[in-house]
Amino acid sequence: MKSSIAGLISIIALVLLVAAHYLGLGWTVGVGIALAAAFGYGWPYYLGIPAKKTLGTVIALTGAGSALTAGLDAGGDYLVWTPIMIAVGFAAVMVVQLIRGTGQKYRLESTLGAGTGVAIAGFASGWVASIRFLGEPGMTLIVAISAVVAIAVGMLSWPDRVLAPLAIVLAALAGPLAALIFSDVRVLQAAVLGVLVGAVMAAFRQLRTLSREPGHLIGVVSSALAPILSLGALVYFVEKLVLH
Repeated sequence: MKSSIAGLISIIALVLLVAAHYLGLGWTVGVGIALAAAFGYGWPYYLGIPAKKTLGTVIALTGAGSALTAGLDAGGDYLVWTPIMIAVGFAAVMVVQLIRGTGQKYRLESTLGAGTGVAIAGFASGWVASIRFLGEPGMTLIVAISAVVAIAVGMLSWPDRVLAPLAIVLAALAGPLAALIFSDVRVLQAAVLGVLVGAVMAAFRQLRTLSREPGHLIGVVSSALAPILSLGALVYFVEKLVLH
């Protein structure tokens, strides 16, 4: 059940991101901010670390700020502010860890977990930058379709040793098919991109399998959005390498 709910949330997020190509920059930025904020606020609940509300707010603001600056930047490098946002977010996490008075023996785990959340939230800006950089949905559709195939495989109740390679192989096959239909990207390039997408989705699915059941719905939402936001940076930099 956990994998099914998380899979459906992930697919909905992908649909919203793909729709941004047709609904304009305002929609793109708004969706990026909303997804990053939802992920950020729920990440500490998913990990079960102390100071959930404070750390969740820090992570959410980092992701929202990264998505907003990617949408507003007037230069050609749309992610120029993202490293700064991530650095400020991680510094804020460190400050919270130093001043909070509860759960001190879990300070290292909380710092590492929240720091990872800051980085993932910042990657949401990659989707905004990708749509601004490319302007047409071909590459986004390749990533989205490959991810949906990998998500659908991950929703099965089969052993992980079977699901992980199956998700990667099917995503690698879905990438070239999407490229032939929706874009001019070469088949080999689309296959490599599909492998990368499938590997990311399989890795996060394994993380959900090994982790404890989230005690809060927002934790489930965050676990579902984590791989989707992580793909943002991937699709942007692959676009720059492959297409230009």
